Amino acid sequence: MQTYLVGGAVRDKLLNIENYDRDWVVVGATSQILLDLGYQAVGKDFPVFLHPKTHEEYALARTERKSGSGYTGFDCYFAQDVTLEEDLIRRDLTINAIAQDESGTLYDPYGGQQDIQNKCLRHVSRAFVEDPLRVLRVARFAAKLHHLGFSVAQETLNLMREIVDSGELQTLTAERVWQEWHKSLLTQDPQVFIEVLQECGALAVVMPEISRLFGVPQTEKWHPEIDTGIHTLMVAKRSAQLSKVPEIRFAAQMHDLGKGVTPQQEWPSHKMHCHTGLNIIESLCKRLRVPNQYKELALHVCKQHSNIHRAQELKATTVLRVLDSFDVWRKPNVLEQVLMTCQADTQGRLGHESTPYPQRDYFVATYQAALSVNVQQVIKDGFTGKDIREELNKRRTEAIEQVKQSWHWR
Repeated sequence: MQTYLVGGAVRDKLLNIENYDRDWVVVGATSQILLDLGYQAVGKDFPVFLHPKTHEEYALARTERKSGSGYTGFDCYFAQDVTLEEDLIRRDLTINAIAQDESGTLYDPYGGQQDIQNKCLRHVSRAFVEDPLRVLRVARFAAKLHHLGFSVAQETLNLMREIVDSGELQTLTAERVWQEWHKSLLTQDPQVFIEVLQECGALAVVMPEISRLFGVPQTEKWHPEIDTGIHTLMVAKRSAQLSKVPEIRFAAQMHDLGKGVTPQQEWPSHKMHCHTGLNIIESLCKRLRVPNQYKELALHVCKQHSNIHRAQELKATTVLRVLDSFDVWRKPNVLEQVLMTCQADTQGRLGHESTPYPQRDYFVATYQAALSVNVQQVIKDGFTGKDIREELNKRRTEAIEQVKQSWHWR
């Protein structure tokens, strides 16, 4: 019986980046041997065990044979005669098919170290096409390693297109699609996930709402990059530079979905996109079972980003309505998240990466002014029932108006 560290732990060590999970493969053993040694069985579809002391996952070396559709349509064979090389060849990318034994010796039968040196994401074998989930995984790794200079090998992109053409992407569950998407939101370059999926044709299958944005023109005066899909990639990139909060990065990718359904004869005008995008976001989030906190922020940004961009033109009553729509009095952090996403939208345009965004400071100032109005003072002044709300809004509007009159736009 021999144990090997495999997958991400080996890859990330060679890349000199952090890794928090360690997975092991066991060669020359059986389930009963591991159980006798005190390991705890946890795998349902194939034999995975938890180490009795470290609680890290140990899987028996196995081979797989395609027996059905989708990423679960496999028959697994695991026995003492399965070799390390046979186990590694079933993995997705060469950089994930490197093993390390207990003495630190590396086993790299498929050229993973060379691909790390060449900064290349390459499939291990032709078996790559048997698992549609690998399309999303490769796109996610491309996002994860983009800052290190990695890109997807052309021959691997060709296989990804082959998977798309086969129709097997449609077998992926909503949970798996969201899981890979969410992981991409935690990388330094989440826009690369979208970019790679679009390049291989997968985006139109798993997230058609975003794919429809590519090729849709916008007014060059406001959007020198013109293409709405390109703008969305730029906003996604800028949002990741501004914040590590995944909800903000998600909202950045969602903010212009309404432009994807603008009638062609109305291009490049998209006057109603803040309204039409709301139902699209609702539908996408329902289909992919996106958590509520992501959906709610995306809806706030979609609905109000044009108003926030035009902050200098807004009446004090409108500013208050915008603040009320976010329920900032109970959820103050939402305002900062919306404003940061709106800043990414403005700066996610060709030549505007460093454009100041005073709207952010202005809305914070108006919020602080409105927040300073004490509802207890309103009650103390004799207002009751519905008059309390009316008087509170009146005083908040007056406080916002004072900020508006004294504000110096730069």
